Amino acid sequence: MIWRALLLGAAVLAYAASAMAQGTGLRRLTDRDDLFGWEAVGRLELNGQGYCTGTLIAPELVLTAAHCVYDKNNGLRPAGQIRFRAGLRDGVAVADRQALQIAAHPGYDPRRRLNMENIRHDVALIRLAEPIPSSQAAAFALHSGKEYGSGISVTSYGQGRAEALSRQRECNLMGEHKGVLMIDCNVTFGSSGAPVFSQAGGRGRILALVSGGGNFQGEKVAFGMKLPERVAELKAQLRRNPVALPDRRIKRIRVGSGTSAGGAKFVSVGD
Repeated sequence: MIWRALLLGAAVLAYAASAMAQGTGLRRLTDRDDLFGWEAVGRLELNGQGYCTGTLIAPELVLTAAHCVYDKNNGLRPAGQIRFRAGLRDGVAVADRQALQIAAHPGYDPRRRLNMENIRHDVALIRLAEPIPSSQAAAFALHSGKEYGSGISVTSYGQGRAEALSRQRECNLMGEHKGVLMIDCNVTFGSSGAPVFSQAGGRGRILALVSGGGNFQGEKVAFGMKLPERVAELKAQLRRNPVALPDRRIKRIRVGSGTSAGGAKFVSVGD
């Protein structure tokens, strides 16, 4: 009952809109040294209609929230309207890629308000038109298992901090119910799809994605979902519905025929 009442007042955190700032504890990753190791987290540009946060989980795959890939009419955005800018910092990205293919989890309904069922399925995968080498941005692995390690952290963009990543090194897990996590991480509009990391062993692993936020006992909180099963389902969806990569081979075009134009050749890069 507490979770149900809490979710009725929750808010989706996509796009740049009025601020919903929380506390402090964020560190801006301003310098290149600050960004080192976090380059795989990037800003997902939505055709001038706002942005979300996304994370590489493979050189060609970006993980984000499902509600980020729907437009205001609840239709799936064309892939051509989405760009991923890895490690964006003050106008400069480590890598900038166009989306090629989108898979939003079928369990997410963009017409419904934020509730337990939608949060649980608020996951999407974006296949990029060109992979980002690990030498530029090393993809993150997903967390698996019941132990979350020594700490939970979040790395995101957001309202008032859209030009560079901010990292909160320590959050608290405040509750868990049927695959939905409640955490006290500092999130705001634009933080949708941001990775929540568990620190189990060496490098952090993605425990959940930020789906939305609300209030619990006077405190601002964020909600996310457990990922391994959802991501496996989305990968299968991408495989079932393949999209061909753009043909980037150099093409030779013959102009003219017979004796006219002398069979001149021009070289152009295929679209």
